[in-house]
Amino acid sequence: MPVTETLSQYSDLSYTTAVAVYVLAMVFFLVEQSFGRRGVQAAQRTRERTKELVGAGAPVATEPTPPGRDTTMPAGRGRIERIGRMGVALTVLGALLHLTALVLRGLATSRVPWGNMYEYIMAVCLIAVVTWLVVLRKNPVRHLSAFVLLPVVILMFVGGTMLYAEAAPVQPALQSYWLVIHVSAAAASSGVFLVPGIASLLYLVRSRHERNPVKWARFGPRLPALEVLDRVAYRATVFAFPVFTFGVLCGAIWAEAAWGRFWGWDPKETTAFVAWVIYAAYLHSRATAGWRGTRAAVINVIGFAVTVFNLFFVNLVTTGLHSYAGV
Repeated sequence: MPVTETLSQYSDLSYTTAVAVYVLAMVFFLVEQSFGRRGVQAAQRTRERTKELVGAGAPVATEPTPPGRDTTMPAGRGRIERIGRMGVALTVLGALLHLTALVLRGLATSRVPWGNMYEYIMAVCLIAVVTWLVVLRKNPVRHLSAFVLLPVVILMFVGGTMLYAEAAPVQPALQSYWLVIHVSAAAASSGVFLVPGIASLLYLVRSRHERNPVKWARFGPRLPALEVLDRVAYRATVFAFPVFTFGVLCGAIWAEAAWGRFWGWDPKETTAFVAWVIYAAYLHSRATAGWRGTRAAVINVIGFAVTVFNLFFVNLVTTGLHSYAGV
């Protein structure tokens, strides 16, 4: 069997395994999401009730603490914490398998592994997962990981089934060093934008809970504070926007070299420009008008929706100069 075909098969196997590991990690995170915060809230209510009884002079029965038990953690909370950490470990394992699939795909094709929609989605999802792992180190949002992994798993499933392409050289129009620069910047920014998009969506849900606690009582309290979600969305967008801008500029330079013009209002170019304007408005409104909260989250969600629209509808439905990406 040729080496190229063997590497391609190992890449596909790593890709499939990574999806399975991500799904398993989602299960662990959903367990933590469902039972972790509930246990903490129940323990808080118990402690508050105990304080009320003690304050009223009522005797409170206490049980001896077994040696080695952490009295600051409610019963079962340690187990839930371990399940959450196992979810993170599985996510790291999935990301390593994901990276292996991407590298092997590049070795099998002897080029950068983002020359068609299947490979591009693979790269975007890997960037999204790595970005989220970085966010986890800085913010207490681990129990939200299932909400980030869900679109990743969906995208990878669609890419691995409906958009799968055999390992092969790219078309002559894509055989340029700009494929490395322009498309890598576009994939990196799109992957990072997935994180603030999800964070802003959850911000809107949490905000609705703050205004109507009864209607959103089941789900709203399980989300982090509004300030945490807003901070995650803003910082990730601040990081991704310059990379996205660089990708748009590189695309214009490549267009001039390939088609003799910097800008032609092709559907892909137009939609990318619309997304750029939306994200620029988001950052500008926060820096100058002090827009935070719901208005900023709505703008960020719209930008994320345009990015997804650009990824699928423009590439797969419309006809333009960018509609040849291996589909």
